[in-house]
Amino acid sequence: MDTLGVSSTDVRIERHATQLSRQLKLLREKLFPPLSQKALRTFTSGEAAQMVGVSDGYLRQLSLDGKGPAPETTTSGRRSYTLGQINELRHHMAKVKPKDAGNYVPRRRPGEKLQTIAVTNFKGGSAKTTTTLYLAEYLALNGYRVLAIDLDPQASLSSMLGLQPEFDLEEGDTLYGAIRYDDSRKPLRDIIRKTYFEGLDLVPGNLELMEFEHETPRALSDRQRSSGEMFFKRVGMAIAQVEDDYDIVVIDCPPQLGYLTLGAVCAATSLLITIHPQMVDVASMSQFLLMTSDLLSVVRKAGGDLQHDFIKYIVTRHEPFDAPQSQIVALLRSLFSDDVLTATILKSTAIADAGLTKQTLYEIERGQVRRSTYDRALESVNAANGEVLASIHKAWGRT
Repeated sequence: MDTLGVSSTDVRIERHATQLSRQLKLLREKLFPPLSQKALRTFTSGEAAQMVGVSDGYLRQLSLDGKGPAPETTTSGRRSYTLGQINELRHHMAKVKPKDAGNYVPRRRPGEKLQTIAVTNFKGGSAKTTTTLYLAEYLALNGYRVLAIDLDPQASLSSMLGLQPEFDLEEGDTLYGAIRYDDSRKPLRDIIRKTYFEGLDLVPGNLELMEFEHETPRALSDRQRSSGEMFFKRVGMAIAQVEDDYDIVVIDCPPQLGYLTLGAVCAATSLLITIHPQMVDVASMSQFLLMTSDLLSVVRKAGGDLQHDFIKYIVTRHEPFDAPQSQIVALLRSLFSDDVLTATILKSTAIADAGLTKQTLYEIERGQVRRSTYDRALESVNAANGEVLASIHKAWGRT
């Protein structure tokens, strides 16, 4: 405090950060009592049947016969299932119909490599984290074993998945703990956390990740250049430790082209680049692509593996009746053709409203927002995620 009673900027900002963090913690405790932990809703029998790939009547008969998991039943006879029970039903159907087991339990098969998708763009506001979150949850809902990695020091993905990084994480609880250069490095398996979303695990993020950006230049200057020390291989080496536990890894990259992003791109088997269809964003993406190309060429010459199964552009926060946006989307399609997903993720109040309670459209009840708005937004999200999944299947060699 100076003589005029005005606090210095650093003290003032620290006070604001503390006040906001405390308020967010109180809000979380209010939203998710009694243990301040998120929980995923249950799904109606109709939703469960659609997810498993059977009729609602078939599920009803299974329940009456005492086969499969026992659903929660109301006094009026309505049945509902947890996502864990839906996965049990998938395994039950795989046993009943072994010839169609792959349709019910669609996990990767022997010979199919782990798919690691880096979601990236260094322009803020391109819905990168939202895209990562919705894709990870969509894949988990479809029966895949998914690992989400939050590489963004802002940790928005971790926050959406039920953590408050400044309160819930200790030193070494992020990916940095598995890729750091000193002897305090620990196995990635010790860092991974289960989430409330069955089939979706998380490597959390927080400001600690910035340490990797600070330490890497020092490591490079110390000539630690063996394959185990090169910065661009460390993310991939950490993921390889848990390769057998997952089908798909989705990485939320930071909004900058630093060492973490380059490490994620080198670890990835596929890239998903988000685009907000505004001219300023497209111009920024042009610079991003040029810089990425230059940096990756250096990495490739240094021994980095830059073979990707697919590179896709996904249009986000799209307003299809906005003429300038339509022109930009048309321009992107003319330039990149099939590399741009056919489906776009719409800008929607339904997505925004769900986000106010740190939820997605997959988590909220259908009646919580206007039904037509909900259906339209969910259809766009599912269509885009379905295209990504089709690209994954193609990379695996499935028809």
